[in-house]
Amino acid sequence: MSIYNFITLGSVLFMTLLILIQTRGASLGAGLGGAGEVNTTRRGTEKTIFQLTIISALVFALSLILGVVIK
Repeated sequence: MSIYNFITLGSVLFMTLLILIQTRGASLGAGLGGAGEVNTTRRGTEKTIFQLTIISALVFALSLILGVVIK
C-alpha cells in the first residue's frame, strides 16, 4: 500500500466523523418546503467543523487523484 492509500483512508474517516458531529436543525420537512430555519449563519465551533470538513474533502480528493496518477 502506498502513502496515498493511508491518506485517503484517514481523510475519509475524519470527514465521516466531522459530518456526523455536525448539528443542523433541518429535518425532512424543512427540505421539502416545510417550516425550518430560513436565515442561518455558521459561527464558532460549527463554522470550524464545516471548514475542517471542506479541507478533509479536498485532501481526500487530492489523495485519490495522486494515488491514480502516480501509481
